[in-house]
Amino acid sequence: MSTPLIRVPVRDCVFLERLNRFVAEVLVEGRVERVHITNTGRLEELLVKGRRCKVAGISGRKLRFRLVALEDRGGYAVIDTRTQSRAFEAAVERGLLCFFHGCRIAGREPRIGEGRLDYVLECNGDRVMVETKSAVLRGPSGEAMYPDCPTKRGVRHVRELVRLMKSGVRVAIVFIAAFPGARCFKPFREGDPQLYDVLTNALAIGLEVKSLGIYMDNSGIVYLEKPCLDLCKDWVSEAAERVKG
Repeated sequence: MSTPLIRVPVRDCVFLERLNRFVAEVLVEGRVERVHITNTGRLEELLVKGRRCKVAGISGRKLRFRLVALEDRGGYAVIDTRTQSRAFEAAVERGLLCFFHGCRIAGREPRIGEGRLDYVLECNGDRVMVETKSAVLRGPSGEAMYPDCPTKRGVRHVRELVRLMKSGVRVAIVFIAAFPGARCFKPFREGDPQLYDVLTNALAIGLEVKSLGIYMDNSGIVYLEKPCLDLCKDWVSEAAERVKG
């Protein structure tokens, strides 16, 4: 049974066109509006002209809305990374994630070396450094996948997490499968072969790779559908073979 996490005040829209990495055009209440996109993925399977969508109001000087979600198989896929983060935080604080029981958010955007991660959690007296990633690409068998395009930032984050892990720090990377009915998580080799290899090698040597499944309903409520989404068996098997090799 899905658990409600947060409610986002959204308005109905119809997707028209992505203009650039950060801006799209949608039809809201009979008016064409340019809206902000927080997700830098390509999202080509979701950003389809004519698809029903949801926007939320913002106080920007040029744009009045940001694109939050698009209709997907009876619900809505949440593409907005801010909404994904709020849902993750709510799930952690309410103790709903099987892999972060007894945890609370102790800090946000901790500086690590020359960059930053997303969270510091305090879990039963231990500290965990956490990076979250948006997995809204649906595979042919319902897999949630990341990334859908090359990501130097993602590769850097995984390498930084591995470095911290080897130094004795507890770290985790969490993939937010943000569409209804996600079956499991795996990286998308065709999206970024380098990220695929780096993450597979990291899993093989013990990096905590976790995933959860969320979606939005028509009223703007974000639900936790899978509090502990499995990693896809074929990917786990490949990582295990790399250890043997």
